[in-house]
Amino acid sequence: MALVYRPMMQFSGMLFALLGWVLSCLTTYLPQWKNLNLELNELEIWTMGLWQACVVQEEGGMQCKDFDSFLALPPELRISRILMFFSNGLGFLGLLLSGFGLDCLKIGERQQEQKKRLLLFGGMLFWISGITAVVPVSWVAHSTVQEFWDENIPDIVPRWDFGEALFVGWLAGFCLMLGGSLLNCTTCSAEVLPSSVRYAVAEQQDQCQHLETETRP
Repeated sequence: MALVYRPMMQFSGMLFALLGWVLSCLTTYLPQWKNLNLELNELEIWTMGLWQACVVQEEGGMQCKDFDSFLALPPELRISRILMFFSNGLGFLGLLLSGFGLDCLKIGERQQEQKKRLLLFGGMLFWISGITAVVPVSWVAHSTVQEFWDENIPDIVPRWDFGEALFVGWLAGFCLMLGGSLLNCTTCSAEVLPSSVRYAVAEQQDQCQHLETETRP
């Protein structure tokens, strides 16, 4: 049964990891990390991301302005930029290594131990990539909650709320860690023999059966 489910688990792990990596890249560039609704003007919605701030108007569409200075950003946004870059880079590297370690890839099928190591290392990279995606998203969400419930800010001052990018980032981290877990689980299952070895074993069994038939009285 392990030989049957192993390719399926590898395919599912790569699919979840690829989905998580795409969502992580999307989260990095989405400008909806924070949303701000102005009660005085309900036709405008302000959004803030890692790279720019935007205003969404009901009639004029979306207008965005890039941040002028990296050092002028709040600490959570500066660190989030760096961590999201790490997440995207580690996820891409994990896709490359895991791809070469798949059983369905004929390249290096005689070197199963090395393919197993590549698959294990790729799964670990997916785990690290997922964590580095969840940490900045959770940090920004935590700071948003603190600012929202800050009693020192007057009630008439608008408060920032969660943006859609935070939920996309949480989903990206979950998919990356799930994909890495599935790939790591396949390395603990029974190994798949290369095609040449399978053919040699089958041929040897046929020869043994033929000899047994000849030696029988």
